[in-house]
Amino acid sequence: MTETGNPVPTHPFDAAVALTPRGGDRFAGHTHPAYGNMVGPFGGITAATLLRAAQQHPDRLGDPLALTVNFAGPVADGPFEVTATPLRTNRSTQHFALTLTQDGAVRTTGTAVFGTGRTTWTDTEAVAPDVKAPEDVPVRPSPGHVAFTDNYEIRFVEGALPDGETAGQADSTTTLWMRDRPVRPLDHAALAALADVFYPRVLLRTGRFVPAGTVSLTTYFHADAARLAAQGDEPVLGRARAGGFGNGFFDQSARLWARDGALLATSHQWVYFKD
Repeated sequence: MTETGNPVPTHPFDAAVALTPRGGDRFAGHTHPAYGNMVGPFGGITAATLLRAAQQHPDRLGDPLALTVNFAGPVADGPFEVTATPLRTNRSTQHFALTLTQDGAVRTTGTAVFGTGRTTWTDTEAVAPDVKAPEDVPVRPSPGHVAFTDNYEIRFVEGALPDGETAGQADSTTTLWMRDRPVRPLDHAALAALADVFYPRVLLRTGRFVPAGTVSLTTYFHADAARLAAQGDEPVLGRARAGGFGNGFFDQSARLWARDGALLATSHQWVYFKD
């Protein structure tokens, strides 16, 4: 049991995003070694933790609609505090300011928008690519140089991670099937992390491992809680590509679909790289 009397999370993802309420808008957390990256924790797990703080706020309204996370500085291994402050609540939307601090210093900032959906005219222009079913695509072994990749089942359809002998590619597109490992039912926090599973596009274009890190990441959630419940623990199809590279930065956009073609989320990020 935790100090609050709740059961200890058994899945590594749930343990990594676990937060203890500290009163008001404050929540205490701790980094998890299973989600370590080259420097500090995997950005997707930080994004998921900030979203989880807003979800746990007693005044939270509805489902997540949008999440923006700005990585102001590296998060060190150890305890941290997240502040999730509802700034304004309207009839159908609610806006949060998010801050992660360690030792009194701001490490990550962000915003989240929640909302209550209603029945309206619906259409989806983003069409899922026609690819092999996940069962027909082999699982790519974890590269092993960062811990967090061990927590995801990745099946590359195209644009696999360079292996050190791969030449640079003319196109930055990666298409893959992915899900948590061990499997767990998909929820909004896990979807926020999956939106950042794609490795930096500059690695594919250059064919080399160069230092890179997300500066700002925004994820839009097209799926509500009911749609995610229907998804269960099925693999998610994702496709990511860049728009342009230069001056030490590039953009990276991604779309995530369910097996039946339903659009679950879209994301956009700005990434620093050193060449």
